[in-house]
Amino acid sequence: MPTPLVVNHPIVADKVRQLRDSSTSNADFLRLAREISRFVAYEAFRDTPTTSTTVDTPVASDAPAVKVDTEYVIVPILRAGLGMSPAVQEVLPHTRVCLVGLRRNETTLLPDVYLDGLPESLVGAHVVICDPMLATGGSLDMVLSMLRTRGATDATVLCLIAARPGVEFVLSRHPDVTIVAAALDEELTDSGYITPGLGDAGDRLFGPPVR
Repeated sequence: MPTPLVVNHPIVADKVRQLRDSSTSNADFLRLAREISRFVAYEAFRDTPTTSTTVDTPVASDAPAVKVDTEYVIVPILRAGLGMSPAVQEVLPHTRVCLVGLRRNETTLLPDVYLDGLPESLVGAHVVICDPMLATGGSLDMVLSMLRTRGATDATVLCLIAARPGVEFVLSRHPDVTIVAAALDEELTDSGYITPGLGDAGDRLFGPPVR
């Protein structure tokens, strides 16, 4: 089975430590999430295609250079994915953003779609999913299935923290998907939270929702 790519860098590991800390404020959590998202995106797109070009510098004309022409469709899974997507947009030069919102059905315990902002056709698109916490994998599986029905065949998933059970579930159903995370935790709690994890990413980014 394919395995996730985990960013192996001491600076990232230190920022993940701060992100996990229960005493980290919402403002600092948001800042750290965006900083880590940049590192994850850099690693995920290390091999993105480039074309040769030239550039005029202050001291030379037609200096050799490369450029990235690929357009990426960024899909943050609401609401926590919004904590990652601005940083990913800053890394990738050509993007558009399409939102998908999911909430857990308290009867079935499965995700329900409450917002589908995907275009009707994603044939040929390079899709980037922002899913900060890959826990059981149910929400990500649903979004990937939605992408498939629109014709998408190229998807990269960016996570802050992923849990091995969720990764294995997603890759068993979508083996061609690339998953890149800042950290990989081994277990889930009985209620499906990543452990040691960092709690509810949405609440720690934006505060608890108004009921």
